[in-house]
Amino acid sequence: MFERGYKTWCENISASLRKELALESKSPIDLDALAKHLGIFVWEAKDVPGVDKETLGILLETDSSSWSAFTIYANGRSLIVLNSSHFGGRRASNLCHELAHLILGHEPARLDVAEGGHLVLHSFDQSQEQEADWLSGCLLLPRVALLACRKEGLSIEDIASKFGASKQMATYRLNASGVERQLARGRK
Repeated sequence: MFERGYKTWCENISASLRKELALESKSPIDLDALAKHLGIFVWEAKDVPGVDKETLGILLETDSSSWSAFTIYANGRSLIVLNSSHFGGRRASNLCHELAHLILGHEPARLDVAEGGHLVLHSFDQSQEQEADWLSGCLLLPRVALLACRKEGLSIEDIASKFGASKQMATYRLNASGVERQLARGRK
């Protein structure tokens, strides 16, 4: 799936960015502060200036699961637009995923608006999505932090709350990073 060393590289990038923000490697990260540090603008869809009511209505329709976030490149700058109906851990995951794409220098997908106003993704690179997923998980919930939290006896709910993540993301990272397996072996 990933090139050899990719997962370790992601953990190292997470630690490096925390260091640049004067944080410990196992500290929660303020994703809006990280975006600002990287020179990336972040807007909620409801705050994008000049969007007419009809388009905004489509973006904020009740089926809010139709999209999470996207990045626009204009005048040499990056702007991440987040679905305004997502908040908490879902917002954090959305923002972190887009930041990961930018950190990795991925080529943007082409997005069009179809008849009826629906967003249509015309290109999609599964390997780039997987890379961004892994890096975003490391940025939000680094392995070193998960290990420290579990050794302190924190529950999944406590970890999710501490790092501004969803319970599902905390569970995923505890399993995918090998922390739960490592601690289970240590208890035997």
